[in-house]
Amino acid sequence: MANLKEIRIRIASVVSTRQITSAMKMVAAAKLKKAQDTIVNFRPYARKMQEIMVNVASAAGNVDGNVYAEDRDCYNALVVVITSNRGLCGAFNSNAIKEGIRTAESKYGELLKRGKVHFYTIGKKGYDTLSKRNLPVEQQDFSIFDDLTYDKVATIAESLMDDFKSGKYDSIDIVYNGFVNAAVQKVTVQHFLPLLPEEEPEAKPKSKKVHTDYIYEPSKEFIIKELIPQNLKMLVYQALLDSVASEHGARMTSMHQATDNASQLITDLTLQYNKARQASITNELVEIVSGAEALNG
Repeated sequence: MANLKEIRIRIASVVSTRQITSAMKMVAAAKLKKAQDTIVNFRPYARKMQEIMVNVASAAGNVDGNVYAEDRDCYNALVVVITSNRGLCGAFNSNAIKEGIRTAESKYGELLKRGKVHFYTIGKKGYDTLSKRNLPVEQQDFSIFDDLTYDKVATIAESLMDDFKSGKYDSIDIVYNGFVNAAVQKVTVQHFLPLLPEEEPEAKPKSKKVHTDYIYEPSKEFIIKELIPQNLKMLVYQALLDSVASEHGARMTSMHQATDNASQLITDLTLQYNKARQASITNELVEIVSGAEALNG
């Protein structure tokens, strides 16, 4: 059994750790509120934007020169993995990284073996892990989370679109943690480019299609070509907002569990300390009584 001094030192260490985890939990909770409000308020706009683009594109038919919907053979692919710059958030980072690797292996298996699949990491944790595994990280961005704005995200989205237009990559996917609630994050794989035709829902096979007669001004080609880049930028922005909210939720949950575990450990150590102290007092009393009896003997 450890002596009293060792137990006291350990109790003080765990108390200090509990103070840190409790403070981190409160900071994460405060940041989560803002991030949650942002993504919740943004989603209706994103859904409406996607709905408008799909409806207009369906009514307009195929638009010549739409390079983002170009159907071509895939010789080079890019997987964008969104993680965080900091740890202490449970399985948040590892889940996104594992899904990014799984996507590369399952979707682009042959290309990955030939070294034709590259990774773009947004967040330091993803870059560190993929680099240690000797996976080809083509680009990385660590500073975007310091000041997450639409303008900065639009720059990243434009870079991805330019790489697709130039033929550097023939397919691009984005892997990130989607925000469900403070305790639940869902790893999401978003196909970014090329644009795929909208699939008909299987639940309503007999539903009638509504053909809307749109009036295009100035032209359907111009509207589609303006809507598509805006929608692509919006997809990247939504993925980053989801990831930020998920990170704070995961960290708050993780620090809450760590604080509870520290409290339980302090209780156990205190009980152990009291038992050791009681044993020490008992031994001292036995020695005193034995000494007194020897003197009287």
